[in-house]
Amino acid sequence: MGAAREQRVREDTRPVELHGCHASLPPSLEIRESQRYGRGIYAKFPFQAGSVILSITPHVRVLSTPYLDQYCSSCAAPGSEAGLRRCPKCKTVYYCNQECQKRDWAWHKRECSALQSWASTAPSQDLSVPGDAIRCLGRILWGSQKEGLDSNWATEIRMMQSNRSSLQASSFESHTHLAHSLVRYLGVSSPGELEPYGLNSAGDLVDLISRFTTNTFTLTSFSLTPIGICVAPTVALANHSCDPNAVIVFPRTPGISATQEPLMNLVALRDIPSGKEVRIAYIDTTLPKHLRHQELKETYNFTCQCNLCKKSPATVDPREAMWCPKNCGGTCPLPTEEDSLSRCVNCKAVVTNVDAVLDAVRVGQEALDKATSLQFKDPAKARQLTTNIIPILTSSGLTPSSHPLLAMTHLHQELLIASFPSSLSQESLDEVIRTAAKYSAGLQGLLPKGHPVRAVALGELGKLLAVDEPSPPSNPAAAATFPPSGPQRLKLAYESLVRAHDEMLIGFGKENQGGLVGRDVRDAIVRLEKELGVWTSGIKNALEDAARAQRAK
Repeated sequence: MGAAREQRVREDTRPVELHGCHASLPPSLEIRESQRYGRGIYAKFPFQAGSVILSITPHVRVLSTPYLDQYCSSCAAPGSEAGLRRCPKCKTVYYCNQECQKRDWAWHKRECSALQSWASTAPSQDLSVPGDAIRCLGRILWGSQKEGLDSNWATEIRMMQSNRSSLQASSFESHTHLAHSLVRYLGVSSPGELEPYGLNSAGDLVDLISRFTTNTFTLTSFSLTPIGICVAPTVALANHSCDPNAVIVFPRTPGISATQEPLMNLVALRDIPSGKEVRIAYIDTTLPKHLRHQELKETYNFTCQCNLCKKSPATVDPREAMWCPKNCGGTCPLPTEEDSLSRCVNCKAVVTNVDAVLDAVRVGQEALDKATSLQFKDPAKARQLTTNIIPILTSSGLTPSSHPLLAMTHLHQELLIASFPSSLSQESLDEVIRTAAKYSAGLQGLLPKGHPVRAVALGELGKLLAVDEPSPPSNPAAAATFPPSGPQRLKLAYESLVRAHDEMLIGFGKENQGGLVGRDVRDAIVRLEKELGVWTSGIKNALEDAARAQRAK
């Protein structure tokens, strides 16, 4: 950014007085406010892609119910081979060891009693643990008491943006249900009993829930698996863009103490000049524009006006694209109910099977929603849905990056991996490799180089290609198919892993060396280098033996 533009940014915004709060904000960042976008995080110095802009431990974090027995409720580390320690009282939360359990006790003490009380009155075993939102709100209120209602900790929570005055009608029911559940969880019977938590009216309770719903982040594993939710008021000051210049990750960098984990990193996806606002994505940016806007309006009550959302209608968005009906290699925008005329951008051929495409997209979205809801309850049924619907979407002409095909492909990959038999067959391995390759290819045109989602997908493809083949094909014609076999497969695995590692250095931070997932990929590269060396030596020795045998004749 030139000096003139930086000066314009400063003229259009004003610094925000923090009153001693947000002390974790480094000198390289500042909070400014604009009339159009409100408060935001701005770079005071330039950042290169891959730079860790901010590193902070969230105020509060909780695990989603399915992961309570798989990850530590203190540091969010995955369980080791030795297993996790269960709280002997509530029998709900688990810890790495006694140190993590002791460290969390100041937070878990009140929670432990509340969990036991909730379970004793639950109508069924399935409802014996409150949802992550209720448990997170409970920790916020108990934390405010523990730290002090006038502490910077509690003040930072109250400083978070609330959309109470402009709540969408669709949010009323969920907010009301959450309020009733929270009151039950806290064990209070009247509004007056909420005063010790700093809630002096029903309006204060609604404000708290509004702040929570609009400022909560997904807590992920080091490899981006969503495992819970967290609240980090300083990071919540960052505004949204569907084409962000920064991303949030939990890299679990080797050497970081468990007392700091889960450590939340804000990492630059691209170079950020001095004076530029640091923006993150609040939602899944692989979704098409209408779904992104729908989610942003319902949850955050605004309509995004970023560069991606303001793209010319003449530009085909790969999230809503199909192949040219004349197979010229070009693409067309997916037809819609409002605009059924769709032409190839290259040869101008008109899409004629509009109704079939619309039906396929509609059925695909319904199947995606259904399969997602069944992923853990009935994975066989979910896999049956993805197996049946993906060919329909593909035959209708959708490109790999188009919605809902991309999301369906990713879900299918997860289901295939989860269903791997103990005795892996060549057919099942090749199927999941083809699926992973399609998903990775679909992301290439949507996300910038170095985006952690794209990097992890490429790494997963490389690891799958590196799996020992159960029964490599002996037919020479098989070499022309995908995935290849033998040395060519290992070579492709190596190339994919090297590319993935390069991108992880950006998405998970160069100073983090790509985080724990980057270290895993680096170790896989070293193993492959040794294996490829064995193949090369073997071929060389075989050629030399053949040459000696020929000379001996």
